[in-house]
Amino acid sequence: MIFIGIDLAWSAANPSAAVALRWDGKCGRAFLWTGAAKQDEEILQFVGEAAGPEPALVTIDAPLLVPNATGTRPCDRELSRAYRWAHAQAYPANRQRLGPKVRGEVLVEELTRRGFVHRAEVEKQKPVRQVVEVFPHPAMVELFGLPHILRYKARPDRSYEYRWEELRRYRELLATLDKAEPALAAEDLLGETDPQGQRGKALKTVENLLDGLCCAYIALHLWYWGPQGYRCFGDEKTGYILVPVKPKRTDYEQAKTDK
Repeated sequence: MIFIGIDLAWSAANPSAAVALRWDGKCGRAFLWTGAAKQDEEILQFVGEAAGPEPALVTIDAPLLVPNATGTRPCDRELSRAYRWAHAQAYPANRQRLGPKVRGEVLVEELTRRGFVHRAEVEKQKPVRQVVEVFPHPAMVELFGLPHILRYKARPDRSYEYRWEELRRYRELLATLDKAEPALAAEDLLGETDPQGQRGKALKTVENLLDGLCCAYIALHLWYWGPQGYRCFGDEKTGYILVPVKPKRTDYEQAKTDK
């Protein structure tokens, strides 16, 4: 299996990042990445190079299904209620804001032509060619047990020093996944994403690559655990977002641990 995470900019005017992992039976190893894909064709070319005809799960951080002309999708409201305590609310998505053509929908159409299916349910360790929508902020809260999101995004009230520190934390947390189940091996990529001293476009590239790596790991987690390893907010008619969660241990597994 190949796992591809895409941090998709809502407009082609801004760069997107994509990271690919290959499952070796023990961990997902990062083997291909880019932080400078702008056009849809560049993203599709990356997917083709990383996966070819092989089974692959693609996770995209962007709205992939937006039937509502205005307002907010039910899944965005539902997720925001669930993670407001951690400041991990979803951005309101509607066609007026994203349209008239929603970039995520266009990308899904192109992936469908390449043999991918767009379905909100990820089966446990089944060979598939599938694409799903995810959102890194609540994923990080769940995977790393954070009390609130990491505040590394550019804001007028956030200094470079503050963002460097938050991005360093992000990078360090992703590195700890080498001991997670499933495990992540991304030493080379993480070695390229030191935020210290970076500014402007260079810092944005670091941010995008870390988000792309997070999305790729989310894909691996969803596939490895199946439905017990994620929550689905919304549905395939009105829009949805998958959020990874750590599966609960059974009583038998707990008993073995207690011994």
